[in-house]
Amino acid sequence: MGSSVMYHYAGFSYHSQLKFPSFGIVCSSEVVGVSRRQVLEQVDVVLAKGDERAALQLVKDLQGKPGGLRCFGSARQVPQRLYTLDELKLNGIEASSLLSPVDATLGSIERNLQLAAVLGGVSAWNVFGFSPQQVLYLSLGLLFLWTLDVASFNGGLSSLVLDTIAHTFSQKYHNRVIQHEAGHFLIAYLVGILPRGYTLSSLEALKKEGSLNVQAGTAFVDFEFLEEVNGGKVSATTLNKFSCIALAGVVSEYLLYGHAEGGLADINKLDMLLKGLAFTQKKADSQVRWSVLNTVLILRRHEATRAKLAEAMSSGKSVGFCIETIEDTIGNADI
Repeated sequence: MGSSVMYHYAGFSYHSQLKFPSFGIVCSSEVVGVSRRQVLEQVDVVLAKGDERAALQLVKDLQGKPGGLRCFGSARQVPQRLYTLDELKLNGIEASSLLSPVDATLGSIERNLQLAAVLGGVSAWNVFGFSPQQVLYLSLGLLFLWTLDVASFNGGLSSLVLDTIAHTFSQKYHNRVIQHEAGHFLIAYLVGILPRGYTLSSLEALKKEGSLNVQAGTAFVDFEFLEEVNGGKVSATTLNKFSCIALAGVVSEYLLYGHAEGGLADINKLDMLLKGLAFTQKKADSQVRWSVLNTVLILRRHEATRAKLAEAMSSGKSVGFCIETIEDTIGNADI
């Protein structure tokens, strides 16, 4: 995190027809329960192979069926219209605290590292008797490494260092990242977008993806969205889903801590998408306000589920296990 990003892979596609084994006369809920667990295990398998289409088909085959995946795409949502800032306040939402995240933890660590570097340079100068020319060469070398990181890895190396230190020494930061990503995961599933993986630290993302250009975050089966984008037209339904997903992390933080620190990149990406779709400022504001209100109300309604999901994600559970956690925690009355 720091910022969570949606990263994409191309996979081989096929459609699999789900076939349920024949059981004798036993409790129907047990039959469906076993079948659901088997399907979710298969979802994990095909996601590991990179076959997003097959994974989505498996989920859709069980979507909305009794004892199956009742919650996928089942979120109750508010009517879409232009909401004013006053209406958001009436629902307990202070937009400025939500939509202007500043990561105080990473900022503090970065400033301390910069101070330590300066003090270290001064100490080295005094202890080792470095000449001004040697100090200049050392400074230029560090500047070159920083520029290389920005140009080649989009700041990935710096993010890796800061994020690793923050996770190691700040339990608050560590917990905030988990809750942030749980918000993305839960909202995506409830609005009908299948999560396909997640990482909770830059180091974990590096180990899984082998690239500094990929930061921590939650990834989604989003080929349908990309096909619409590439076709030059994004449907209102699709835009609504991804607007809520983009804001889910900052909303989770806001609901838990009263303000958001992470997720600025999520907001910027949503802003870029709306500009790319040629939205006027008024239309963009309307989209964002509706998405904020909708996401807040969904996450408030499913607070206990988000907490359970965060526990599963903090333990490194699979996507299928996380989905089952959501399905087991949300009651029929909440759908």
